[in-house]
Amino acid sequence: MTQPTLFSFIFFLTNMLVSGKHIPTTLQGPFHPITIHFDPSLRRGSDDIPMDDPRLKKNVTSMFPEQIALALSTPTSMWVSWVTGDAQIGPNVTALDPTSVASEVWYGKESGKYSSKKRGNATVYSQLYPFEGLFNYTSAIIHHVRIDGLEPETKYYYRCGDSSLPAMSEEHVFETFPLPAQNSYPRRIAVIGDLGLTRNSSTTIDHLSKNDPSLILMVGDLTYANQYLTTGGKGVPCFSCAFPDAPIRETYQPRWDGWGRFMEPLVSRVPMMVIEGNHEIEPQAAGITFKSYLTRFALPAKESGSSSNFYYSFDAGGVHFIMLGAYVDYNSTGAQYAWLKEDLRKVDRTVTPWLVTAWHPPWYNSYSSHYQEFECMRQEMEQLLYHYGVDIVFSGHVHAYERMNRVYNYTLDACGPIYITVGDGGNIEKVDVDHADEPGKCPSQGDNMPEIGGVCHLNFSSGPAKGNFCWDRQPEWSAYRESSFGHGILELAQKSGYIQGG
Repeated sequence: MTQPTLFSFIFFLTNMLVSGKHIPTTLQGPFHPITIHFDPSLRRGSDDIPMDDPRLKKNVTSMFPEQIALALSTPTSMWVSWVTGDAQIGPNVTALDPTSVASEVWYGKESGKYSSKKRGNATVYSQLYPFEGLFNYTSAIIHHVRIDGLEPETKYYYRCGDSSLPAMSEEHVFETFPLPAQNSYPRRIAVIGDLGLTRNSSTTIDHLSKNDPSLILMVGDLTYANQYLTTGGKGVPCFSCAFPDAPIRETYQPRWDGWGRFMEPLVSRVPMMVIEGNHEIEPQAAGITFKSYLTRFALPAKESGSSSNFYYSFDAGGVHFIMLGAYVDYNSTGAQYAWLKEDLRKVDRTVTPWLVTAWHPPWYNSYSSHYQEFECMRQEMEQLLYHYGVDIVFSGHVHAYERMNRVYNYTLDACGPIYITVGDGGNIEKVDVDHADEPGKCPSQGDNMPEIGGVCHLNFSSGPAKGNFCWDRQPEWSAYRESSFGHGILELAQKSGYIQGG
């Protein structure tokens, strides 16, 4: 097992001196490309954590809350989500009645004293497979409550559940962010992609928790529940390789419940903002997709003017975050593009100087895996992000780390964003080690087809790779790449201005 890596992204507008040593800023780039090579013989992956592990087992009874999680709503409100009751899995399942238990949150600024109470909504979902031998699943009751009237930079204590049963959780605590303003930023932001639920995932989350983040960005591919048959058993790194005769890409939905318990100690006190990845597609009967993702997470879609949890935005202090959906329509004639254009237009950079975006599959990627897979999305959206001066873009999908020089349309550009891939939190699939510029490693134009969306593979029209599909060296826009698993920490410092693209 390889050791986890922590990547720290500290962004400054001006230079800093620490212990007499100059720390270069991204404005001093572009930097000479660097590759940290990885011994392929060590590319072993990691075994999934079994469902009977104490971190994955249900440890509450009856209708007491579990899988408690936070997500930001607005600068003065927070979503609290949890699960009650027992999920069912088997040939025949009957959905629970979500009205059978209340959704309440008690909260206040003193431990044990809850001056405010809010009620919310509850729901269930099913994952159904009309194929012989496959199991169906129906969830426990999933609760979402939005608590508001929160003061900035204040510690709040809360309990959730149904007080009439009574079945209330133990007390949890979180701290609110500063209001949006210049030089007023979240203390530390963790960034994770493609986490999964393995021993390596556990190492990543343990390490992340020790770094004490105030916010978590989860850039897709959460549980890897679709690496299993519906009947459970052992997860596999390659579903189609292990189960070539499966009638559909099955999922073992109890892994979602195990993942919620695994994450609860962290996300019941630190808000986690998620965006969908390809492992959340989870097709089922009647062409239904993304049911788990859309039901389990409360996100600020409505608050940000979006009609869908597939894309949304939010503020955290002086940072405006935009989370985009790569697995729904991203064309310039579609609803997501129209929403994005309006969201960017409304950003006030005197209030939120930093503009950070995230989606699952990277546009800029020099690894063989997923090479140019989402070139169509880049061609549709890149100019808009460039025009409004996006600072940083985070993605996952490629199971490795890669940081780009500032780039626009495959050309080094001081006004372009910094693109960063943090694509391996420790999942059951293996670390990516092959680079498209290495001999014999350039994919064919028929490889790396997106599961949803069009194909726009292209040969480069300028620069050292002109006329070719792949470079013959590490591309100049790739500043640093390393095959490893882990997480990133983003710390934002003073920014007195911004550079807007032309």
